[in-house]
Formats: sequence, structure tokens, C-alpha cells
Amino acid sequence: MWAIIGGSGFEKFSEVEALEELPRETPFGLASSGLKKIRVKHLECVFLSRHGSHHELLPSEVNYRANMYALKQAGVTRILSLSAVGSLRKELAPGDLVVPTQYLNCTKGTRQSTFYGAGMVGHVSLADPVWEAGAEWVLTQAGRLDCGVHGNKTYVCIEGPHFSTRAESHFYRQMGADIIGMTHFPEYALAREAGISYLPVCFVTDYDCWDDQRAPVTVEEVLGVMKQNNVRGLRLATQLLEHDLPRDTGIQQQGFASGLMTPVGSLSATQRAVLDVLKS
Repeated sequence: MWAIIGGSGFEKFSEVEALEELPRETPFGLASSGLKKIRVKHLECVFLSRHGSHHELLPSEVNYRANMYALKQAGVTRILSLSAVGSLRKELAPGDLVVPTQYLNCTKGTRQSTFYGAGMVGHVSLADPVWEAGAEWVLTQAGRLDCGVHGNKTYVCIEGPHFSTRAESHFYRQMGADIIGMTHFPEYALAREAGISYLPVCFVTDYDCWDDQRAPVTVEEVLGVMKQNNVRGLRLATQLLEHDLPRDTGIQQQGFASGLMTPVGSLSATQRAVLDVLKS
């Protein structure tokens, strides 16, 4: 089962039929509002508006653990994550599509970023956080969207909700980041723990503030680009759902259960129930 996670500008789509609301309750709290099963053309999938159905959650207020757990409960095995990002490179222009395959986490430790903890110790590898087959498919097919397409880029995730200072923007460029956003961490890490293949597709809205020849990014500028990105995002999602991509068969072997170091026999009934869901 596919899930589409819609970020800023992707909270809703035209030409999509809502089929049913899905449960938001999880052991980690409520998932974002607007969790539902939808039909895109003749294909069914799960849709989750990352910031809530009315865009009511700041990036740091999103309950990422609940979101990922709710998707796992719904039978999701693959995620298409749609996001708006800023560009840290001249060649990545507003309106372009970017598929990041690596991440730099520059959040401030306020987000609950793992299903481990509270008596469960474990570690999973995030060396290759993105579903490779999905990323390759997007790069070969996205030319139909009439926009620039770029792959194998690095996304730096910042805390937000403020945009960068000029010094920070230059620093991120020096670190090797190509695009900047506020939401992919801990989303990709939790997807790995949950054994779900994660495919991020980002649409550039602005140039952040590293280029002194351009005015710093504003919300007005971002909103102006979002409408055309929304149409492209739905078109890409439709193509992706219709294509029978090979599943990442090794993803579950890299997940929560395989990284658990605490003996299962010492876990509580509640913890074992969480383990059973995440390893399924």
C-alpha cells in the first residue's frame, strides 16, 4: 500500500476522491488531521497532510512518530513524501523537482525522533535513507512534468519556523547541502525504523538567502510557486501509483526489530505490541 505525505502546498489535491477517514490514535498520540484513504484515478492509497488538513502544525509540532505509526497500522509499505524546499544552488531553480538521497539533520533535539526509548534500546542504520529504486524511477520519468529535474542531492533539515540567516545559509552550502527544508527529519528515520520504503520528492520554491543578488525568501514568494508545484506533484503521484515498482525487500531487515538490543522478554506487553506493529 502506498501513502502520500503532503507537505506545504500539498495539503489537498483536486481530482482525488476521499474514500474514508482512518484512525489517528496511536500509542504515541494523534497523527496529523486529514489522515484518509483516497482514490487517485482507479488506484487507492493513503493520504496524510503532514501539517494537518488546515495547515495548523508548525514543522516542530508535527507528531512524526504518530504519523508513521498510523501509516504502518494502515498497511503502508511505501511512502511518497511531497515537500516544498528552498534551493542552496543556483542550478536548482524555483519550480524544479529535486530528489534528495542524503540528509543533514540540523534540528535542535526537540522532536521525538525514534520509536526506541522508555526501556527499549536499539539502533538502525541511516546510511542510505532513501528508496533507491523509487528515486531512480522518478528521475527517469519526471521529465514529463515540464520542469527541471535533479537527483542525488542533499537536504538539510532545520528546526524552523524561521527561515535562515544569511550566515546559516552560507554555512549549509559549505556543509554540502543542496536544498533546505524543515520536515524530513525525523520522518525518514522513523520510516526506516517502521520498515517502510521512503521516497522524497521536493519542489523548489525559492533561493533561501545565500544569494546577495536576490531578496530574502518570503512567504508570499513561496505561496506563489506552490500552485504549479501542486499540479505537478499530483501528476507525478498518479504516474508512480500506476507503475509496479519493485519493493525494497531489504527494508524490513533494517528496521526496528533488527536494531533492538533490549531482550524482547524484558519488554512490557505494551512495548511488545508496538514491536509487533513495527516489524510486520
